[in-house]
Amino acid sequence: MKPKTAKKKSTRTSKENLPGPDVHGLRELPGLTVEGYSLQLRDKDGFVGDQASQTAFRELLERWRKRSRKNNGKDPLGGQHSRDLSKRELDLALQEKKEFDAGYVMHAAVSEFSEELASVIQRFLRQPSWHNVQRIVVGGGFPESHVGERAVLQTGAILEDLGVHVQLGRLSHNVDDGGLIGWVHLAPREMLKGHDAILAVDIGGTNVRCGIVKTRHRKARDFSLAKVVRREKWRHADDEPNRSNMVEHIADMLEDMVRYSERKKIRLAPFIGIGCPGLIRPDGSIARGAQNLPGDWESHAFHLPSALWRRMPMIGSGPTLVLMHNDAVVQGLSELPFMRDVQHWGVLTIGTGLGNASFTNRR
Repeated sequence: MKPKTAKKKSTRTSKENLPGPDVHGLRELPGLTVEGYSLQLRDKDGFVGDQASQTAFRELLERWRKRSRKNNGKDPLGGQHSRDLSKRELDLALQEKKEFDAGYVMHAAVSEFSEELASVIQRFLRQPSWHNVQRIVVGGGFPESHVGERAVLQTGAILEDLGVHVQLGRLSHNVDDGGLIGWVHLAPREMLKGHDAILAVDIGGTNVRCGIVKTRHRKARDFSLAKVVRREKWRHADDEPNRSNMVEHIADMLEDMVRYSERKKIRLAPFIGIGCPGLIRPDGSIARGAQNLPGDWESHAFHLPSALWRRMPMIGSGPTLVLMHNDAVVQGLSELPFMRDVQHWGVLTIGTGLGNASFTNRR
């Protein structure tokens, strides 16, 4: 008789214990359709969106500084590489007025970046999911600076000159909050009843943000007054964690939020929303687009909602529901109450990469 062989253990993370519906990356919401997100258009230079990211701007700036060194014998921004300069340093440099100084170099880089961003927007508007988009909200870390704000304004002017009549605007919320607040429109309504707030996570290529989002407000049932009452930001790019370390750190941040809620008597719903770069499958795995995160987040053996649920299976007296969606979609949804005057709209998040999503309002 042949001896019994042990069954090979699956490397796929089991999701059987996750409570609630196995529905991540929803496209159809009450009164809204997510037409598309995480577009990855290519040209001869690679992904089109990479030409209009914060990373791309700093590369452009570095090229303009090299030209200045060649022509004038000095670098007006000093010895640090452009990628290491803080937003405050860049904003101060933009204000300088002398010819061939830091301000000259900054304005040149901003102008060239604006042309690139305008070109990317034109490419997006030719895609079926972006047809008829009337307004684009620009979020991410870049527009929160004076440099980024000027670039967005110049981009709008360039598009208008080209006959592309689309409105460009900035997020109504603090840039650190948009990717958290959007979850109030994705959390199941029945889970919000009898609770004050939810937990949300926004994962980017440089930072992770975690927060408590207050959902209850008597005067705004459309969540237009939803706000983040506590937040924590971790610049993981400085620590260079591997994938497992990063997941554990996110779980620690969430547990800290739960303890804070207990101290402040905030009634948390048993819900965690995760915004993450990439195309999110209905089962909560990532199909593509997570290349800026450390390690392989697209592996079939990795399932972030399950990993966080195992650390926090219960919140309060209820089983935790952990849902995941694309970070640009979530950031866009934070603007939903302010987009009722247009039918088709989109969002661009300018950070380490360029996130994107488009929406259609339904009556």
